[in-house]
Amino acid sequence: QAQLVESGGGLVQAGGSLRLSCVASGFRFDYYTIGWFRQAPGKEREEVSCISMNGDTTRYADDVKGRFTIARENAKNTAYLQMNSLKPEDTAVYYCAARPFRNCPSGKSFFADYWGQGTQVTVSS
Repeated sequence: QAQLVESGGGLVQAGGSLRLSCVASGFRFDYYTIGWFRQAPGKEREEVSCISMNGDTTRYADDVKGRFTIARENAKNTAYLQMNSLKPEDTAVYYCAARPFRNCPSGKSFFADYWGQGTQVTVSS
């Protein structure tokens, strides 16, 4: 059974750091582009970052550029989101998703085959 499992969320003070992990199983992880998304209460889910199938291309939402770093280790079927200089507005449930294409989408639609269950990130002021 194909699945994505996120971990690494938690409660952190503003200015702190967290590293999220997304472990894949049941499908060829290295054939998929991975995205990280977040959804805050009362808001729509938004893409935070994306990394291409072989890791050579990444992109970030404007409000996380310079603070977040996406990476992947295909040999470990794992993607990461390193989050530094966290702000209270980063508080959300964070999800990873996998789409069966080489690169991140050109538009907003991600067309994921798989989604994780999410991990809560709470940043206190």
